[in-house]
Parts: sequence; C-alpha cells; structure tokens
Amino acid sequence: MHDYIKERTIKIGEYIVETKKTVRVIAKEFGVSKSTVHKDLTERLPELNPEMAVQVKKILDYHKEIRHLRGGEATKRKYQMKIQPESSQPVQPSQ
Repeated sequence: MHDYIKERTIKIGEYIVETKKTVRVIAKEFGVSKSTVHKDLTERLPELNPEMAVQVKKILDYHKEIRHLRGGEATKRKYQMKIQPESSQPVQPSQ
C-alpha cells in the first residue's frame, strides 16, 4: 500500500471519529469518491489501526441504522417545497 493511501486512510479515520460525519460528506471534503472512503474505512483502516477501526465501525453502523430516517426527512422536505411553487417563500414544516 502506498504511503499516501495510508496517510489518507488514517486522516479519514481520525476525521470521522472526531466529527461523526457521513461517508458522503467526508468524500466531498477530501475530494475522493464515496467508494474510496468506504474502502479506506472498512478494509484498509483495520490493517493500519485496529482500535480506530472499531470506533469507525460503530459510527458507520449507526449511520446505517438511521439512513431510512434521513431519507424520509429529505423526501418530506422535497415535497413540502413543491406544494406552493408559485410562492417565493418555501413552505415551512408545521410543528
């Protein structure tokens, strides 16, 4: 494994542990694909730093558990914006 890949893997691992951000957000911030981030975290990190890999796995598992909730919220926002397309103000969710 090349040194730059090892460095990137460790940096991404530390970053996800600190921020708890999603793979998609991290990929955008690091300028790599989601597949690369996922491979770094699930395949390469356990070889380089097993302790950090355990922490990262917990975060990834949590994100997987709640992804249906995030998707539902995104769909809700999408359709609330479409209710009144003539209005210059987006429709705010009622609480």
